[in-house]
Amino acid sequence: MPYDNLCKYLAEQYPHHFASWLLGEPLSEATRIEVLKTELSHEPIRADALFLLRQQSILHIEFQTITQSRPPLPLRMLDYWVRLHREYDLPITQFAIFLRETNEEIVNEFSAPNTWHRYNVIKLWEQESQIFLANPGLLPLAPLTRTDAPRELLTAVAERTRQLPLNQEKSSLLMCAALLAGLRFTKEVIMSVLREDILQESSIYQDIIQQGLQRGRQQGMQQGMHAGKAETLVHILKHRFGALSAEDESQIAALNLEQLDNLSLALLDFQQLADLESWLAQHSYQM
Repeated sequence: MPYDNLCKYLAEQYPHHFASWLLGEPLSEATRIEVLKTELSHEPIRADALFLLRQQSILHIEFQTITQSRPPLPLRMLDYWVRLHREYDLPITQFAIFLRETNEEIVNEFSAPNTWHRYNVIKLWEQESQIFLANPGLLPLAPLTRTDAPRELLTAVAERTRQLPLNQEKSSLLMCAALLAGLRFTKEVIMSVLREDILQESSIYQDIIQQGLQRGRQQGMQQGMHAGKAETLVHILKHRFGALSAEDESQIAALNLEQLDNLSLALLDFQQLADLESWLAQHSYQM
C-alpha cells in the first residue's frame, strides 16, 4: 500500500519522534534506538516498523488506511506479537495507526477460545495537531489530525516546513506531507496551499536545480538538471510504492524536463504502481 510505504519511511527516518509520541515520554536523540528488520521468520511476514528501545523493549507499529483486511488486523497483530516474542523475548508494545477517518468500528483485540490479545489503536483524526506540527518526523501526518479547519491546518503544515532548514530532509518531508494529505484533501486544495512550496522548496525542484547546477559543471547544466530530477523522482516513487522495475526507471530517465515536472505533480494522484505505469505509457511517446 503506497501510504504504508510513506509512513514506514518516516518511522525509520525519525524513530525518536514516533517513539516519544506513541509512548508518551520524551526521548532525546541520544537515546539508543535500533531499527530492527521488519521481516519476521517462519513464512515471513513484514511489519511496518520495529524499534528496539534501550535494549529493554520492542515498539511495533502498523499503519492502516482501511479497517478490513485479509487476514484481519487483530489476527495479524497477534501473529506479529508471537513472532517477536519468540525472536527477542522482550516486552512488546504494539500500535495500529489508522490514517483515514472512518465511522466503522475499529477493534483493538483478538479473541478466540482460550486466547486473547490486545494492542493499542491510534486514530489520527482524533489526535491533537500540535505535537505533529512541533516534530519534523511527524509533520507529514499533521494534515490528517483533528481540526475544525482542515485548510488552515494544511496551511500551518506549509508554514512549519518553511521554517525547517533548506536541505534534503525538508524536501522529503514536504513531499510526504503533500502525498499523505491526499487522504483528506483533493489535489486542487493540496496544490493551492502547497504548490509554491513544492515548486520552490521540494526535492523535485529546489534541490534538483542545485544538483543539476553541480552536475552541470561536468556535463552541462541542462543534462545535470535532467539527471537530478529523474533520480529524485525515482527515489520518491520507490518510497511510495516500493521497488520499481528496470523498465519504469528507464522510462522515467528518458522523459524530458517538462515531462519530469508534469510527473512530479501527477504523482500526487497515483494510488498504486499501475497508475505510474499508465502515466508513463501515455506520455513516453511524446519524447
